Amino acid sequence: MVTQIHQPSTVTPAAHPPRPTLLADVPALTRALAAPAGAPSWREQLLTRLGPLRRGFAEHIEVTEGPAGLYAELIAHAPRLDRGVRLLTGEHVGIADALAALQGAAERPGVPAEEVRLRAAYLFELLSRHRQRGADLLWQAYETDLGGET
Repeated sequence: MVTQIHQPSTVTPAAHPPRPTLLADVPALTRALAAPAGAPSWREQLLTRLGPLRRGFAEHIEVTEGPAGLYAELIAHAPRLDRGVRLLTGEHVGIADALAALQGAAERPGVPAEEVRLRAAYLFELLSRHRQRGADLLWQAYETDLGGET
């Protein structure tokens, strides 16, 4: 017997039109970081590029967490993934902290450019790991057929 498994719904808050994903915001910030730090508008450009990333991450949390979010849908479909969902939710705190630390460093002119870049690299590492864990969890939920779980 073959059970058809449906992909998770695309949860989009009605008050917000669809926007590019977080992955689209990272290259713009990377380009701003790569510019010469001595340029007069270097920090301003960083902060300009960091804004959409912060908003996108806030939207990601809104779409994934909560009673109607993607994570609730995953657990309803595959209760065995509860631990993985809790791990992803916990990572949100660390990523939000890294975003705030990067913004704080970029806003303070006395912080060396190398420190700002290191904070950005740490943020990118967290985002990359979070994206991969989320993709792995979705694969486990919708591509693995253990049977007996609906």
